[in-house]
Amino acid sequence: MRLGDVELFVISDGLMRMDAGGVFGLVPRVLWEKVNAPDEFNRVEASLNCLLVISQGQKILIDTGLGEKLSARQEENFGRVGGSQLRAGLAQVGYAPEDIDLVIDTHLHLDHCGGNTCCVGDKIVGTFPNAEYWIQKLELADATFPNERTQGTYFAENFQPLPRVRLLDGDTRVNDEIKCIVTRGHTRAHQSVVIESRGETAIFLGDMAGRAVYMERLSWIPAYDVEPLESLETKRRVRDWAYEKNARLIFQHDPLVTIARMKKDGERWRAELVAG
Repeated sequence: MRLGDVELFVISDGLMRMDAGGVFGLVPRVLWEKVNAPDEFNRVEASLNCLLVISQGQKILIDTGLGEKLSARQEENFGRVGGSQLRAGLAQVGYAPEDIDLVIDTHLHLDHCGGNTCCVGDKIVGTFPNAEYWIQKLELADATFPNERTQGTYFAENFQPLPRVRLLDGDTRVNDEIKCIVTRGHTRAHQSVVIESRGETAIFLGDMAGRAVYMERLSWIPAYDVEPLESLETKRRVRDWAYEKNARLIFQHDPLVTIARMKKDGERWRAELVAG
């Protein structure tokens, strides 16, 4: 997909299954099962979309999926079949891990940064050896010192071995076309990435809103969000901004809607699918 002068490639690290209680939180099953029918274990499908951005000579990868380090038991628990697909997806569009200049982590939950590192022999090393990894400073602090609620999703092997890390302190511009913006709620320092070129705009939402329905219905908030009321207000601001800008929204976990624009019919909002 081209956005002005920028090239965008949605790269999948596979498809996993997540417990619907975590995905839909307080939303009653009678409502959410009309949107995503669960399997026999009450799990719903979730994409592991990452985004490769080619901008002003830089090759920028946003998030890295679950990665390659999971055991067979962990792969089974996540319901992912076929393992990591990130390397293959990059190769399909003509790039290798060595080509990546910058990795931006929206946050450090394992399904978003597990591919930051990989195993080489008995060592864990950066998957993208020539890249600098950009992480919000507060996010790294929360990941390094998790509490009882978050320790199941923050794993040090996904960020501690990284050789080149730049810690961000709030909104940060990458170049004239790309900027990171803090979108608090899912975590305290979650960040999304805005792409703007020649009057066109897109935003990679990350887990600010992993599924289109989260933007259509602001009260639909995953149980995983550590600050649900912050999530609601963050989504409201981004939804209204995206509507005014006619921006493309890129969803990370929605198996049916990858790219959409927000439309409004009276008081009702909908995410209208956009072809890549």
